[in-house]
Amino acid sequence: MSDFLPVAAVSEIPDPGKLLVECQDQLVVVFHVDGQFYCLDDVCTHDGGPLGEGELKGCVIACPRHGAKFDIRTGAALTMPATQATRSHEVKVEGEQVYVRLSS
Repeated sequence: MSDFLPVAAVSEIPDPGKLLVECQDQLVVVFHVDGQFYCLDDVCTHDGGPLGEGELKGCVIACPRHGAKFDIRTGAALTMPATQATRSHEVKVEGEQVYVRLSS
């Protein structure tokens, strides 16, 4: 899975904002914050909650189920009850298109 795949137009994701997309049969969340784009699995590592439904504040997304927080830049778990990072993916923008390369 080394190829970048188109997932959205830049204009589809407000700044700040997020967009849930399907990429090779996986749900991921693409974030747009301060002109930068990031991508995480749509999965809280605590109980599988949908991160894309959580509240985004700066570069932190909170799981809507139990409030575990993750750094959208790295996927790192920042607060309990999550103790493990969620998977992050590489993002690039070319023109008006946002691309994601899924991590293995």
